[in-house]
Amino acid sequence: MWIWTAFLAVFDDFTGVVYGEFSGMSDKTAFISTAIPYVNARPHIGFAMECVQTDCYARYLRLIGHDTFSLTGSDENSLKNVRAAEEEGITTRELCDRNTQMFYDLMDSLNMDMTDFIRTSSDRHIQGAQKLWSMCREEDIYKKHYSGWYCVGCEDFYTEKDCPDKKCPDHQTDLELVEEDNYFFKLSNYQDKILALIESEELRIVPNTKRNEILAFIKQEGGLTDFSISRSRKRAGDWGIPVPGDEDQVMYVWYDALANYITALDLENNGENFQKYWTNCDRRIHMIGKGINRFHSIYWPAMLMSAGIELPHEIFVHGYLTINGQKISKSLGNVIDPVIQVEKYGTDPIRYYLLRAVSPFEDGDYSEERFAEVYNADLANNLGNLARRVETMGSKAGHVPKNLPVGDAPEGYHEAMNDYRFHDALATLWRVASDLNTRIEEVKPWVLAKEDRHDEVAAFLDEMIAGLRLIGHYLVPFLPQTAENLANIFVADKPMEKGEALFMRLP
Repeated sequence: MWIWTAFLAVFDDFTGVVYGEFSGMSDKTAFISTAIPYVNARPHIGFAMECVQTDCYARYLRLIGHDTFSLTGSDENSLKNVRAAEEEGITTRELCDRNTQMFYDLMDSLNMDMTDFIRTSSDRHIQGAQKLWSMCREEDIYKKHYSGWYCVGCEDFYTEKDCPDKKCPDHQTDLELVEEDNYFFKLSNYQDKILALIESEELRIVPNTKRNEILAFIKQEGGLTDFSISRSRKRAGDWGIPVPGDEDQVMYVWYDALANYITALDLENNGENFQKYWTNCDRRIHMIGKGINRFHSIYWPAMLMSAGIELPHEIFVHGYLTINGQKISKSLGNVIDPVIQVEKYGTDPIRYYLLRAVSPFEDGDYSEERFAEVYNADLANNLGNLARRVETMGSKAGHVPKNLPVGDAPEGYHEAMNDYRFHDALATLWRVASDLNTRIEEVKPWVLAKEDRHDEVAAFLDEMIAGLRLIGHYLVPFLPQTAENLANIFVADKPMEKGEALFMRLP
């Protein structure tokens, strides 16, 4: 049994210890959400990345024992949706119903284990958003005449100082001059409170670069300015949520869209989910793209403070995904449909690429050429090849895996996840796989088998299976189907049989 003893020594080196609060099970609760996308077009690979990141973190929280409510949905009350419907010659409702179904179906394509999907055109959202408005302090909401430069793509206003050429800095489209009576939220009432929240990290913004951007925005000359929270029903195309007490105005899309996080929890009735997963929740987390950081890190906390509702604890801000080095754009014709990619390559390979090959914090790129490189190197040649070699050896030897407990996570795994470094957490698992592949070359179990050293072969197989089970256990948040497949290969007390390979090489 010397091989097994040696393995235990090596195994301790790469399993490490469980990190602080992550040890064992807990009775903590967590809420986590994606941002909700406009439904003026089909889902693209950029939103799929956010979905995968959010689902991965929700599954991780469940893995470490948190009772977790995970949420996604559809933003249906935007002017973008109204205009897209007009271009097609259909009603806004028809467009939203059709396109929202695509986003709902995306959950299955990406194997997302989400608790709920909220539509902002639904009654529960409409009534909840109106309640949030009514809960805000009267002195924080006022009506005034307003004139400003507006981008439909951003659903946001810009000043002439921001855009002297009257073009949106993000979309490079002409801004529209809007002049009408709107309701405004007195954001200036909350500047000092928001600044203190972020500087103290009571509201944690990850990464620090995005935190610093928000701090600089708050501290800029003139400070925070009040923002519009309604538009005229006429300009909104008679689409949107009516402002309580004023049927001529509908809520500005950002006010109603941000409310989705708590309307889905039954804010309207102060329901059980709202109490459990928001009011008394241990971790309230939003996963968003960098373009909407200001809305979530400044506007949303101010709205909640005005209404007397608890604030989010953490906001994770990811970069944009480009395609072959170019921004995703319908005009460039480079929009990639994630459903088609899943149909072509499988769900877990797509999840792996978006979590491992793309930085969680900076802009990343997706190309099928790069995808194939990562797939073959990491999935087919490393983990897939390792599982295949052990499976083949075990089936030839008639090996029966033992029912042994899974070891602690590899060193650095929990720390990486605490900081939303998905790629680094995956790297700790792939180092285990590389170590196991190296052990195979060092021990040469096929030589042991030829010499009829069956006890040593069995001990070595136990070593390999223990390592693969450890990988599979901590791989659940990232590649849930692959983790299940690994578990099915190495079932305790069942003779091993050779089945299908985890991953076949791409040409």
